Amino acid sequence: MKSGFVNIFGKPNAGKSTLLNALLGEKLAIVSPKVQTTRHRIKGFLTEKDAYQIIFSDTPGIIEPKYKLHEKMMHSVKSALEDADIALLLVDVYDNLEENNQLFSALKLKVPCIVVLNKIDGAKPAKIKEAQDFFSQQPYCKKVISVSALKQINLKELLAEIIALLPEGEPFYPEDDLTDLSTKFFTGEMIREKIYELFGDEIPYHSAVMINEFKERPDIIKIQADIVVQRESQKAIMIGEGGKMIKKLGTLAREDMEKFLQQKVFLQLFIKVKPKWRDNEQQLKEYGYF
Repeated sequence: MKSGFVNIFGKPNAGKSTLLNALLGEKLAIVSPKVQTTRHRIKGFLTEKDAYQIIFSDTPGIIEPKYKLHEKMMHSVKSALEDADIALLLVDVYDNLEENNQLFSALKLKVPCIVVLNKIDGAKPAKIKEAQDFFSQQPYCKKVISVSALKQINLKELLAEIIALLPEGEPFYPEDDLTDLSTKFFTGEMIREKIYELFGDEIPYHSAVMINEFKERPDIIKIQADIVVQRESQKAIMIGEGGKMIKKLGTLAREDMEKFLQQKVFLQLFIKVKPKWRDNEQQLKEYGYF
């Protein structure tokens, strides 16, 4: 049997979460057109009994840290570098090729690397070939594969290449497991995804979600969460006129939770102001950033 860690690296705009979800056939990682959506390392398991187990990791987009939250995010990337058996180096085919090359070279990976050119749907053949030729010449590149994670183009080819490179070994997790993260974690991520959907460029990056209560009953699951922002003005925007926006946020998040949990959910949301929480070590730990 083949088994190993396949970790996805790339810039914030590359589409890592979309690729993870597409490879697993399940939505584990939240998705948004805005960059820096992923803050934690999210593992998903793809297991074919007696054949292979792939532990995929979606990591935060690689950035230059500006505050402690960013430092915590880049620590997740570092841990993924250390245990990778195979690296997927994900590139938006429309992005600057040399910038991506410098980023991948700086990782100094010593495991087989597949450069995955994403978002090829709609790209001109000449553009795709230019990127293929560029990365195939790089010393870290074992293979270049062009895909569209969103349209699920060439994912079977990518999966076949991954399996071919996997080391022999026993599975790390039970074959029925999909992830090692808790249900509570994913409900918090669903709230955060709706924040990215509903609000402008500032608020998603200044907000955090903390699940304070997660009680399962036979007929309903009760969830209470705090949404933390940095300023009173941000709190006012999130509440909206007459509570319109917080109500919409709660409704959309609850609907996703009920689909995910296959059960009725009672969701309570409270907004709290914590100035400069992104640079506060104690508060970051409290919100799950270690």
